[in-house]
Amino acid sequence: MRALVSGLATAALIDGAAAAPAVTKMTPNEIQATFFNGQPFTSSTTSNIQFKMVFMPGGKMTREPAGKSGIKGEGTWKLSKDGFCTTWKGSKENCYTLIAGGNNKWSVVKGTAAMGTWSK
Repeated sequence: MRALVSGLATAALIDGAAAAPAVTKMTPNEIQATFFNGQPFTSSTTSNIQFKMVFMPGGKMTREPAGKSGIKGEGTWKLSKDGFCTTWKGSKENCYTLIAGGNNKWSVVKGTAAMGTWSK
């Protein structure tokens, strides 16, 4: 009986996972066309600090706090195999992927951790 219950629970989990919406990771070319084109967009951290971000086509980027929190910055970006990497002045390089979230929102992910959201 215990094996039957365990098997049914496993089957339910598998069926539930299959019904979940597909995660759409943006390709590096899609990221460049959507965000790295000189047009401003909004970035929000997981603690809800917002910035106006501008990524120029030539590899430069800037951020301006949208409120009283946050630090203005500038740096460089480059595409990577799975997404993109940024280097803010005075910081080391970090690499990310972007996951489409619908309604003009994208999740910024480093490894398996959500770092924030971008919106247009």
